[in-house]
Amino acid sequence: MASTLITVAPTGAETAKTDFPQLPTTLEEVVETAVACEQAGAGLIHVHVRDPEAGHTPTLDPTRLKDTVQALREATDLVIQLSTGGSVRDPLESRLTVLDAEPDSCSLTCGTVNFGDDVFLNPYPFMSDLYVQAQEREVVPEFELFDLGHVAALRRLIDQHGLPYGGQVHVDFVTGMPGGMPGTVAALAAGVQALPEEVTSWSATGIGRAHLPIAAAALAMGGHLRVGMEDNLMYARGQQVQHNAELVERAAGLATTMQRPPMSTQGVRALLGVKDRRTR
Repeated sequence: MASTLITVAPTGAETAKTDFPQLPTTLEEVVETAVACEQAGAGLIHVHVRDPEAGHTPTLDPTRLKDTVQALREATDLVIQLSTGGSVRDPLESRLTVLDAEPDSCSLTCGTVNFGDDVFLNPYPFMSDLYVQAQEREVVPEFELFDLGHVAALRRLIDQHGLPYGGQVHVDFVTGMPGGMPGTVAALAAGVQALPEEVTSWSATGIGRAHLPIAAAALAMGGHLRVGMEDNLMYARGQQVQHNAELVERAAGLATTMQRPPMSTQGVRALLGVKDRRTR
């Protein structure tokens, strides 16, 4: 039976802890979240690190990144993916240093995009440098596609640099972000149809209200899922998400109903071609 990779993105870089106290931002909270989400069916965790000593603001501090990767690796079997997006205010050179923490995977956004009232900057030379460094360090990139033009940029990266480490090409469509592709089934279908033939798997993310429609469409089209408080703070109308595990459990239930139950962490590692850095 086919199975579903469920990615959990528990924190993000945009929501303030003061506005949403249940957001996991300390190392202890992130580890607890990871353990619970793995039990609920997640196979991969997409991590943004926060600094509790600086008002729980996003940080690319090398020590905090390494400590987070180590703690998650000790507590879970999840594939650990660090965001190289950081926050929209982080300089490009700092975002490249994320690979020093030796994650299993890293995000690689395939183009600049309007990000609400801000601009998420990803010029092609930065994308190219990140791709090559990930190849050299044996880190598997996940290509984040916020718009259809990003599919063309992915094609350019593959043509210029070949396949990523591990030989697999996994992409994630991020839909519903103000400034990017809309969170509609039609937009997702157009993106999937445009993917290069080298793509071996894809997942989809629906921001906010697009969360459930995009999840259902992705499963129906053979894709995988990403959920979490980074993308969606509301479980239903008037009902805030209290824990990321709620979103993972719902995604796992939907996938099981569609006869594509959650993929094991071993299956995720094989799907993505990640290097096994576990020591236990």
